[in-house]
Amino acid sequence: MTEDYSKARKLGERAYRKAVASGQFPYLISLDSFLPEYETLPKISVGVKEIPLSMVVGTVTAGRQNSFACNFMPLLEPKTEFAQKWSRLVDIQAAEGIRDAVLVYEYMHRFYVQEGNKRVSVLRYIGALGITADVRRILPKKTEDREIQAYYEFLDFFRVTGLYGIECSSKGSYAKLASVYGENLEQPWPETKIEDLRSDFRTFEKCFLEKGGERLSLTTGDAFLLYLSIYKGVLPDSETPAEIGKNLGRMWDELQSITYDRDIALIEDSSSIGKGAGVLDTLTRPVYTREKPLRVAFLHAKTAEESRWVYSHELGRNEVNTAFDGIVDAISFENCRTDDKIDKAFEAAAADRDAVVFTTSADMMDAAMRAAVKYPEMKILNCSISLMSSAVRTYYPKTYEAKFLMGALAASFAEDHRIGYVADYPIYGSLANINAFAIGAAMIDPGARIILKWSGKKNSCWEKELEEEGLRIISGPDSIRPQDPGRKYGVYRIEGDGSIKNLAAPILHWGKYYRMILNIILNGGWNAREQAGKNQPVNYWFGLEAGVIDVIHSDELPYYSRKMLKLFRSGIISHRIDPFRGELHSQTGMISGEGAPSLESGQIIKMNWLNDNVEGSIPSEEEMVDSVRSTMEKIGIEAVK
Repeated sequence: MTEDYSKARKLGERAYRKAVASGQFPYLISLDSFLPEYETLPKISVGVKEIPLSMVVGTVTAGRQNSFACNFMPLLEPKTEFAQKWSRLVDIQAAEGIRDAVLVYEYMHRFYVQEGNKRVSVLRYIGALGITADVRRILPKKTEDREIQAYYEFLDFFRVTGLYGIECSSKGSYAKLASVYGENLEQPWPETKIEDLRSDFRTFEKCFLEKGGERLSLTTGDAFLLYLSIYKGVLPDSETPAEIGKNLGRMWDELQSITYDRDIALIEDSSSIGKGAGVLDTLTRPVYTREKPLRVAFLHAKTAEESRWVYSHELGRNEVNTAFDGIVDAISFENCRTDDKIDKAFEAAAADRDAVVFTTSADMMDAAMRAAVKYPEMKILNCSISLMSSAVRTYYPKTYEAKFLMGALAASFAEDHRIGYVADYPIYGSLANINAFAIGAAMIDPGARIILKWSGKKNSCWEKELEEEGLRIISGPDSIRPQDPGRKYGVYRIEGDGSIKNLAAPILHWGKYYRMILNIILNGGWNAREQAGKNQPVNYWFGLEAGVIDVIHSDELPYYSRKMLKLFRSGIISHRIDPFRGELHSQTGMISGEGAPSLESGQIIKMNWLNDNVEGSIPSEEEMVDSVRSTMEKIGIEAVK
């Protein structure tokens, strides 16, 4: 129909003008224009599939490129053979439907048409959602690039589901999506599960786009996964589009905080936190008294008796109750091991009118975000680093600073130049700890070698392994279990008779950390955003300078060892010493040259390499015990996810 062609052409001309006005390319993009090597890259035939028209974005070659605007609407004059063929396709679609499959190449979640541009154009014009296509997949070169890593996980997802259209931006997302539906990325899914996912996603996608989701800097797949995380799993049959829209409204700030080019606002200067509060913030802040205290809750995954981590946080909570002289009342919920238990703890905290909740495990982040949506007046924090949420702030100490000091001390005692180092599992921050320790050791003894073991690996027996290798100076777990009489923690020396001599250990002053954060709230500075933009995730990241972490040492250390620790500690606090400033070498090559500035904070947190004097490797997620894999899925470094 020529009338339809004229309407479609007007849509194309409008898209053309809009693109030109905004400085964008007005025609269809061609695969060969940005990927000239596409012919030499490996390809596989996927077969005939129904693909989303929204993901068909261009042509393979530039030959037909200028016949269409960037929205696939035609641009050529109506009295052309091209226009006549286009119009006949409209008639065919109206009479019997376009049946012949188009030929497309798929590259990185997008489709480029080799044969059938007009068929795509017509179906786009009538508002169709999908098209039948013979798909040839182009495989990109494997690299550490975030998009490439995510795409190769998508290929695993596609192999077990055959679904196009759900695009996630980071590795680990498809595995998490599979787990929500009780499946994995290894075995083919039952058809019922595939249909459930397809239906859920289509329903969500419609609601998300109607609310303006295309204006957000994240994929619909990312938004869908966050929605499922916050609202606990698959969409129930009873949930209407109106309810989904309402739920999306509640979490919109959270969606806005997820961007690909926006980092967490790391607050590292403890002297500035809370400053910049407006007069209104100060005047309208609640006034707390002993009769009406600020109520605070701590949620722990384990008990203080079984976990040294929980035990240290409980010491901090007790200090809070003492330090504020009754103005703050802090309680705790232990054994919050499952989503249901965490949700019930939040319900109890809300019933108790707790205004602040600290969740002390990274595994609690999804539940914390869920609670932030449900209880918007509650101030919720999670003890982690690198997890992004505008509604849940995070906090963590700069443990690598203490590790640097301990590495220097360990090297001064290692007569054979070898030091054992025990790490638990490779998550954000753990590689910085290892490398800072190794650099500190090498600054005292250039011949120092760090023998790395991972306690979280399957069948790990690090004590036996280090003993068999003859290691006498060891950096073990950071603290002792409350009811464990053993002394294998911190930096210790194994004496000739097999006894243990503790030399030093890091100490986390959680009480001081919590007092600093609570003082922000008490002083009306919680909403001071001079250091973070609107909806930007905030992480408090303090270290030796703030006094939230330190190193305690044996009274029997030689005078010179104590003097060295004091000197290095002072250098860290004054910023005269920085383990990650200047020349750095990994196991595979140079990271930075002589005179280079310190690595940026984000580079330190997300470090995924080992220093050149470390003997060992970074284990994969599959090598780790099941109990730590959920944590690694959330905050495991990119190299092992």
